[in-house]
Amino acid sequence: MRYRVKLFPEITVKSRPVRREMVRYLRTNIRNTLASIAPGVRVRDEWDALEIRPRQPLDDTARETFEARLRGVAGIHEIQVVETHDWSSFEDTAARLVPLWRETLASRRFRVSVKRRGQHDFRSETIERFLGAALLEAVPTARVDLKQPEHDVRLELHDARVTLVTRRLPGLGGYPMGTQGQALALISGGYDSPVAAWQMMRRGLKTHFLYFDLGGPDQERVVRQVVDRLWRGYGASHRVDFISMPFVEVMNAIQRTAPAALAGVVLKRMMVRAANRIAQRHRLPALITGDALAQVSSQSLTNLGLIDAASARPILRPLIASDKQTIIEQARHIGTAELAEGLPEVCGTISRKPNTRPKPERILDAEAGFDQSVLDDAIARSSVVRSDQLLNEDVPGREDAVATASPSATASRDLRHDQSRDRVRVIDIRHPDERDLDPLVLPEGQPLAIPYFELGGRVATLPDDCHYLLYCAQGTMSRMQAAHLTDRGYDNVGVYLPDLPG
Repeated sequence: MRYRVKLFPEITVKSRPVRREMVRYLRTNIRNTLASIAPGVRVRDEWDALEIRPRQPLDDTARETFEARLRGVAGIHEIQVVETHDWSSFEDTAARLVPLWRETLASRRFRVSVKRRGQHDFRSETIERFLGAALLEAVPTARVDLKQPEHDVRLELHDARVTLVTRRLPGLGGYPMGTQGQALALISGGYDSPVAAWQMMRRGLKTHFLYFDLGGPDQERVVRQVVDRLWRGYGASHRVDFISMPFVEVMNAIQRTAPAALAGVVLKRMMVRAANRIAQRHRLPALITGDALAQVSSQSLTNLGLIDAASARPILRPLIASDKQTIIEQARHIGTAELAEGLPEVCGTISRKPNTRPKPERILDAEAGFDQSVLDDAIARSSVVRSDQLLNEDVPGREDAVATASPSATASRDLRHDQSRDRVRVIDIRHPDERDLDPLVLPEGQPLAIPYFELGGRVATLPDDCHYLLYCAQGTMSRMQAAHLTDRGYDNVGVYLPDLPG
């Protein structure tokens, strides 16, 4: 079995030196991508196409994987599965062609295209008419349409060899990965940022990934799965880095010093500053984000400009004019949507009343009280995992050991944890704005009100004869804060989940 790869049309119009360079990258990328399935696969340049031949026959499972991997290599317009035979006659060619197309052409419009090279005693149009008539006789419901066919039945005749296209598969398009350099994608695991990274990978950027940890180990595991799917599906020709940076303390410091209406933009600016320092360390000249104009408050035109002002590198935003539904559909196409749907939201990161048009001086004032050593510490504590090890290395953390309790469990003191404490207190750690809009009502008593960004500093002042259960809207922030306190040695901390079955 042989495969013929047609180049992405934009590659074919490049100058000869640029085209040669892009094809060289493409050949290498194909070999690297297919190496684990078909070791030593042969890739030959035929100028207008690449011919790919596995050295060993592939069984059905290996063939499906081989073709799926090939479809994810950027720079390929179309993949043709071809077979070659000795030229005998019009009748022999028709006998081989008809079985390949009989089912496909039923009730469809088609034409036959013959590409002929060499010395023959007939014209291309002659064999095209003969084969078209043979197909019409075999498939009476089909009809010929030379201008707008639904299927183009192609074959090539080179001297005494005829090549038939048995199947045609769509390619990814774009430019071969690596031809446009490298970049760092800020990845969250939702719908937007993976699609943005995929679009830039498709345009030839070798893309590394930076994740800001605001949701704890459970969320990072999901984000790693997202990046693994992107890498294995569309970037396996290159090894890249996944960088995880703990950012909870940065967010807490922002919430303590910045006005709530500006905290979202200040957080994004801090992320961009951190990303620039990571990019500098890895020699990456650009950043990629999943921003879409006006999708959320931090993506207003004013706020995007303020975020750009914090970056020493260009920020690429391929989704800037995309509708949300279009982004979701692309996420489904690349296989990341189902993971995004199950990703827990990190509560408390954005104000309920954000400012979409703040003055630059207000942002600078909001950042004036921020302790830069907190950002320095987050960058210093960042970790790097190679793309091929994302699912092999466990995410550090102790959230699995954090106790949870429901209203009924709280009332009965059944905490599934330390029973030596006499009292149970629920701490509402939500932002004051969120807490005021939706007060927490307990079966008995009143919750303590300590915002998550103050909790770390105030926990030492709380009586140690109580067991404390943390509450937030989605449960993500409370689990994360409880895990951090447990790591600090507090064994009387758990999570309050109102909807937990009793």
